[in-house]
Amino acid sequence: MTKLSAMLALTTAMALATGAMAQEGEPIKIGVLHSLSGTMAISETTLKDTVLMMVEQQNAKGGLLGRPLEAVVVDPASDWPLFAEKARELLTVSEVDAIFGCWTSVSRKSVLPVIEELNGLLFYPVQYEGEESSKNVIYTGAAPNQQAIPAVDYMAEELGVEKWALLGTDYVYPRTTNNILDAYLKGKGVAEGDIFVNYTPFGHSDWSKIVADVVALGADGKKVGVVSTINGDANVGFYKELAAAGVSADDIPVMAFSVGEEELAGLDTANLVGHLAAWNYFQTAESDANTAFIEEWKKFIGDEDRVTNDPMEATVIGFNAWVAAVEKAGTTDVDPVLDAIVGVEVPNLTGGTATVLPNHHLTKPVLIGEIREDGQFDIVSQTEPVPGDAWTDFLPESAKLDADWPGKDCGMFNTETNSCVQVQSNY
Repeated sequence: MTKLSAMLALTTAMALATGAMAQEGEPIKIGVLHSLSGTMAISETTLKDTVLMMVEQQNAKGGLLGRPLEAVVVDPASDWPLFAEKARELLTVSEVDAIFGCWTSVSRKSVLPVIEELNGLLFYPVQYEGEESSKNVIYTGAAPNQQAIPAVDYMAEELGVEKWALLGTDYVYPRTTNNILDAYLKGKGVAEGDIFVNYTPFGHSDWSKIVADVVALGADGKKVGVVSTINGDANVGFYKELAAAGVSADDIPVMAFSVGEEELAGLDTANLVGHLAAWNYFQTAESDANTAFIEEWKKFIGDEDRVTNDPMEATVIGFNAWVAAVEKAGTTDVDPVLDAIVGVEVPNLTGGTATVLPNHHLTKPVLIGEIREDGQFDIVSQTEPVPGDAWTDFLPESAKLDADWPGKDCGMFNTETNSCVQVQSNY
């Protein structure tokens, strides 16, 4: 054996030994807190699988801090109080170092008191209503200024919408988002009579009266647009009723905040073509990172027909930000990781990067997509990265609030009194 061959053999042996040692160390446990049964399972199971894929890929790289990662999966079963119980179980029994989970705002708010009490760390991957910044949460989905506000601006400026129907499912996310939009539109000079707000229960099916009311808004000839925070299966009946009433996307465009590729998969999209959605990611985004991610996802899941979506990208960003912060801190302990994570910059899937901000939100581009017949989206607008705002500028009581964990150690800081209102979240 030549000297060069011997050196190469030794290097290879050392690399193999290092990889073996990485897999033999005590596992670093992370919790996966997503509904695998119940009404939210169709959306949340995909995020569970996304975390498992990220864990597998990280372990293939040698793990983290020389140790393998182990995902501890629990099923809160679309039961909001059970989310809190399962979070406590993950932190106290399984002793996980971070949790990736929740979808609805009510599930997140159920978990907040537990993770703040036990000093856990939650990565929350879904767009939400804002008005919150917890020390113990990294919000990797969109705040209203990264989805709702730019979407309304697009409808007004590009589509000429002058009258607004704010339609939502009756829970905290749609109500808070629509309160913000109502204030924003009035601040832009929209008259109160030109804004129609309506809430319906989960699973609502009879849309005839509501659609008739929306159509009637345009009786004076002004262009009407719908901003939809309708969730789940209720969307099917809503779009169907619009079509039955002879209303096209050209007549009354609908901008949805909760309809993405996963929701459209397997549906008859004939009634949805031309309507819009606002997210920070679409599967059709053109970038090398996205092409690689889609290929890896379909290989991992073993199904060429499975789609990707925005909350998946937010999960990936959160996972990679946590890995980077752990490596920077040299430990998985929550406080050092939180100190390290602010300022961390990781790739997104649309070709740019996401930065973790002092308010525990991210920078994210805003994308507007037009629904295609195949259930995908034509991207018709994309902004530069927008910094997530925990507290909206368009509600007087929130405009004076700031969140700055490294600088002020506070998520609800009153800039007028120069004081911290409260450290714990406003549950």
